[in-house]
Amino acid sequence: MITFEFTANSDFNFLEDFGRKFKVPVIDNRLTIPASLGVGSIRKVDFDENFRLLIHRYKFKQAFVYKRYAPANRHDNIAIFFYNSETPINLLADKQLAYNNDSSIEIGSSDLNSEIRVPANTEVYFTVVGIKSTILSDLLRITKPNSIVKTILENKATFIFQESMSPEVKKLLNQLSEINDQTQLDNFYYRIKVEELLYLLFTKLLNREAKKHSLINKTDIESLFAIQAAILADLGLPPQLQALAKMANMSETKMKLLFKQVFGDTIYNYYQKFRMEEAAFLLKHGGKTVSEVGYQLGFSNLSHFSKLFQKHYGTTPKKYSSVA
Repeated sequence: MITFEFTANSDFNFLEDFGRKFKVPVIDNRLTIPASLGVGSIRKVDFDENFRLLIHRYKFKQAFVYKRYAPANRHDNIAIFFYNSETPINLLADKQLAYNNDSSIEIGSSDLNSEIRVPANTEVYFTVVGIKSTILSDLLRITKPNSIVKTILENKATFIFQESMSPEVKKLLNQLSEINDQTQLDNFYYRIKVEELLYLLFTKLLNREAKKHSLINKTDIESLFAIQAAILADLGLPPQLQALAKMANMSETKMKLLFKQVFGDTIYNYYQKFRMEEAAFLLKHGGKTVSEVGYQLGFSNLSHFSKLFQKHYGTTPKKYSSVA
C-alpha cells in the first residue's frame, strides 16, 4: 500500500506536492502517473487564486491512500468532492460501502481530516473543486439561503454534507474529463461546467428541510460515518437505532438529528434508498432471480419487495431485470 499524506493549508498545491513526493514532473498543470505506479493522470485547472479544479483519473498498481490533515489554522477554503466511480472507494477511514456504485458528493469545511482509499488495479475517477467561501457566495448570489447553505457560505463552524449524485452531475463530470485542453477556450469551458456542477449541488441543498443547523464536531462526524458504514455493511438487516446510538456514543435524538443534517435523510429512508440501489444492481449484474435478490436483502414478503422497488424505480423488479 502506498500512502500520500498532506496538510491542506490555504496555499497548498496538491499537484506540485504529489509530483515532488513521487518525483513526477508537472507539465502544463497536468501530472501523468508514472508506469511504476500505474496509468492515468491528475489535472489542475485554475480559475482564480482561490477557485480551482482537480481531476483525478487513473488506475494504480497498488492500493493507494490519501491522508488529508486539517491545517493548524482554519481557513476560508471549501473542498467539494465529486466521487464518480463505478467501484467502491473508501472516502473516510473505516468507511466501507457495501454496494457497487460509489457515486456521491461531499462538501466540507477546512478543519476536517479525511482519508481516501483507492483500491489496486481499479479505474478511479473523482473531481475536487476548491473554492473560497466568499467567492462561492458571490458566485451563487443566494438571497434567502436555508440553514445548510448559510452554514456553508458563512464558513464559521465545522460542517460536512453529503449528497447523492444525479445523472446530470455524472454527465457533467464525464464532459469535464473529455475536454480538449489544447484549445484557447478550454479554461472558459471548464469554468462553465464547474459552475453547472455547483448550480446542481446547491439546488439540492436548498431543497433540504430548512431546520436550524446544529453544531457538529470532528468526533460527531467520525461517529456519523461509522453509523453510515454500519448501515451499508449489510443491507439485508434494517438499522437498529438503539444499537447504532450506543456504538456512536450518542443519544438516539442527537444521532437522528445529525445524521439527517449531514446525509439529507432519515436513517431508515437512507437505508431503504441504498437497499433498493443494491437490489437494482443485483438484478442487472448479480445473476440472481427476483426472489433471490429479495431474500438476500431481507424481504420475507416478495410482494412487499416488488411494491417498494416499483416505488423507487417506477417498474417491477421482474421487468427491470429483463430490460437490457
